Parts: sequence; structure tokens; C-alpha cells
Amino acid sequence: MAKSLYKITFLNHGKIYELYGRHVAASSLWGFTEVGELVFDVHDGIVVDPTEERLRDEFAGTKVLHLPMQSIVRIEEVERKGQSVIRDAESGERVVTPFPLPAKPR
Repeated sequence: MAKSLYKITFLNHGKIYELYGRHVAASSLWGFTEVGELVFDVHDGIVVDPTEERLRDEFAGTKVLHLPMQSIVRIEEVERKGQSVIRDAESGERVVTPFPLPAKPR
């Protein structure tokens, strides 16, 4: 039997994060929800999605997230993983890290 997969949408520093994890439960810390076993796409070589890479780097080494209940927007049990994203909380548009451009010569 395959383990359940959850899409967790939560607010963090004015941005809406959408992550995937295999474990969601009430935390032992009062007022928090525990999210564990985070799932990220693993790509060898070329980075296909910079947001996914950014989230993987941000949460590298994280065993369990303890999210305040007030920050959670939604938790959904899903059949398969979609794209992990970061959105602007006000506009709902994806936050994309621009590709660094060389500085103009003076």
C-alpha cells in the first residue's frame, strides 16, 4: 500500500508556499501542525524548475516542519505530486527568482 501524499499550503514571510509531504499530524507543540517526509522532484544535471530547487535548498536537512495552525491555508490529500511553488500572498502570482544578468560596464 502506497503511503499517503499531502499538499500543504501555508503562509511564510508574506509568501504562500505549496509543499508536498507524506506525514501530517497534530504536533506535540501546542498550536502547531507537524509536516514530515517532504517530497521534492530530484533532477540530475540541468535544473528544470528553479523554485523547486530553491525550496529543496531552503528545507534541506529538515526532518519535520512545525507550522503554526494560523499560517496553514489548506492541507489536501492528493494522488500524485504536482509542482512545489512559492506565490506572492497578495497577488497570487508565482515568485520567480530572476536569472542573474551581467552588470552593465561603466
